[in-house]
Amino acid sequence: MTDASGKQQNTAAFYGQAVASFSLAMAATAIGIFKLHADAWVRAFLGIAVLYLVTSAFTLAKVVRDRQEASVRPYSPFEKL
Repeated sequence: MTDASGKQQNTAAFYGQAVASFSLAMAATAIGIFKLHADAWVRAFLGIAVLYLVTSAFTLAKVVRDRQEASVRPYSPFEKL
C-alpha cells in the first residue's frame, strides 16, 4: 500500500541543482571578497556580513515553509467532501 498524502516531493535533479547553485554563489562571493583590494578588516567584515545574510535567509525560508505547512489542512481519504 502506498502513502498518498498528496505531499509534493522534489526530484534529485532539482535538489542537486539547488545545492550546486548555492555552492557556486558562496564560492564566487568568497573569491570576490578574498581578491578585493582592501584592508583585511574590510574583507573580514564583508565575510561576516555574507555569513549573516546566508543564515538569516535560511531562517526566513524555514519560517515561511513552516507557516505554509501549518495553514494546509491534511488530506484524509475517508472524510466527506
